[in-house]
Amino acid sequence: METQDNMTYRDDQYSTPISVKDWLITLLIFAIPIVGIIMMFVWAFSSDVNINKKNFSKAYLIFIGIMIALMIIFYIIMFIFIMMFVGAAVSSQGY
Repeated sequence: METQDNMTYRDDQYSTPISVKDWLITLLIFAIPIVGIIMMFVWAFSSDVNINKKNFSKAYLIFIGIMIALMIIFYIIMFIFIMMFVGAAVSSQGY
């Protein structure tokens, strides 16, 4: 069982502000294609991570999910327009 002092230290350790250097390292890790996505999930759902980094990772994952959904919708709309254009071009030539 943890003592009150130990719990206070643990809470302070995970709630203190993150330095600029640590944020730059975090963003650099996010920029690495596969490693970045894995680390986003690790930091977002781990209990031993600073609360600031944890919340940032969750927000970044939500943002990426929204962007992927919007890209899929955009590609579907573009595909429909291209098929309409191709269909109109073929039907106007009398085939």
